[in-house]
Amino acid sequence: MSETQNNPRPEIVSRKLIRSCDRAVLSTLLAEDGSPYGSLVMTACDHSAHPILLISDLAEHTKNLNKDNRASLLFDGTVGLDSPLTGARVTVVGTLSRTEEPAVLNRYTSRHPESEMFTGFGDFNFYQMNAERAHLVAGFGAIHWIDAEKIGFDVSGHENLVEAEADIVSHMNDDHADAVQLYASKLLGLPGDDWIMTGLDPEGCDLRLGGKTARLDFEKPVENAEAARAALVKMVKAARSQDDSRKS
Repeated sequence: MSETQNNPRPEIVSRKLIRSCDRAVLSTLLAEDGSPYGSLVMTACDHSAHPILLISDLAEHTKNLNKDNRASLLFDGTVGLDSPLTGARVTVVGTLSRTEEPAVLNRYTSRHPESEMFTGFGDFNFYQMNAERAHLVAGFGAIHWIDAEKIGFDVSGHENLVEAEADIVSHMNDDHADAVQLYASKLLGLPGDDWIMTGLDPEGCDLRLGGKTARLDFEKPVENAEAARAALVKMVKAARSQDDSRKS
């Protein structure tokens, strides 16, 4: 295990949590009087881990953003814990702006396939968070403010991987579904069959089974498609090794 995995920096913990969640609490300011307003939204993120939303113009939070686009997103990693306050959660603070970037649209619909039916509706639009800072609470006493430049992963120099993501994800799901299942069951210890891969970025990959999501990080960031494929092969070998050792 790498030093980064043994002693993860706050920004690494924060990005993993953002990528692991498929929903968040969106806080905006009511257009009528500036009062705080919270709502549940479904989320994805770009390759850097900056959050993406698909929201309707008719929603109250969108009306609020049209008046004042300052917002925060709370990502909750405490689900299922007996003592939730010991778990990790991160609040990303910044502004939300509309985007029509194709890569953003593809990342969201891959994460939420059911959302494709809404993308053609005139009153639904994609928004991306311009993060200004983040507040991570990783448990008692583990509290950190994270500066804007550290929140996202710098994908400069990783363009080859970004361009190859869709092909790699499709290949894994179509031709190596058994490997994806091993990632979930053996490396992450998750129950259930038919896990699929929904995304890939320099730091790892995203998995999904129905309404459940999971994150599997690489030992270290990868720079290109070839390195990503090598990392995926290494992980499936590790998973099969675990499986074999348990059977013996």
